[in-house]
Amino acid sequence: MTDLLTTLLPLAVVSAVTPVQVTILVLLLQSEGGMSRAIAWVAGITVVRLAQGILFGLVLGVGVQEGPGDEGLGPVALALLLLVGIFFVVSAIRKLLRQPDEDAPPPRWMTAVESAGPSQAFLMGLGYVGLSPKLWAFTLAAISAIEGTDLAPATTILVFLAYVAVAQSTHLVALAMTALVPSRAIAVMGRVAAWLQRWDRAIMVTLGLVFGGFLVVKALVGLGEV
Repeated sequence: MTDLLTTLLPLAVVSAVTPVQVTILVLLLQSEGGMSRAIAWVAGITVVRLAQGILFGLVLGVGVQEGPGDEGLGPVALALLLLVGIFFVVSAIRKLLRQPDEDAPPPRWMTAVESAGPSQAFLMGLGYVGLSPKLWAFTLAAISAIEGTDLAPATTILVFLAYVAVAQSTHLVALAMTALVPSRAIAVMGRVAAWLQRWDRAIMVTLGLVFGGFLVVKALVGLGEV
């Protein structure tokens, strides 16, 4: 289980701290009727990730053990980890060189956020995850790693739900804070979003190089290339 966690944690952490999604959440919370809009945004994101889990985990059965691999992971899971690790490293280099983020939401999203109703916010959440090749790759790699360890079905589902929760932990914490202490939550989340935007480049470069390098080495060792 420890080895599985070291595979899932990088994927979940990078998903959780993406500055764009935190900024959108804060803008929604600051708008009129912000709580319902923010919940709709998070619900849209959650629906897509759960649908991905059902599609790839239950229907297609990706990542099922196909032969000897690192800590029980099959070749499919290891190959996906290798691709995601390379993606992390390449993204970090692009950030270092100040190149634009190809996976960033369209600029019109940011201007439409404050006026978006709950239904629009829900659709934006669907689109944010559903139209992002990067986030599809993260979830697919996570599912493959989970299934490749040959856990019991109930445990597999619980581990995937835990992955989804950690990947959305910033959203869940923000919603909980807003529900409990609304007067302070918006200000705190605003400072967090501003800090993430200010240090976006340094954070994503560091996470990309560290986690990406780790996943690449882990996958290569499992595939017998190192």
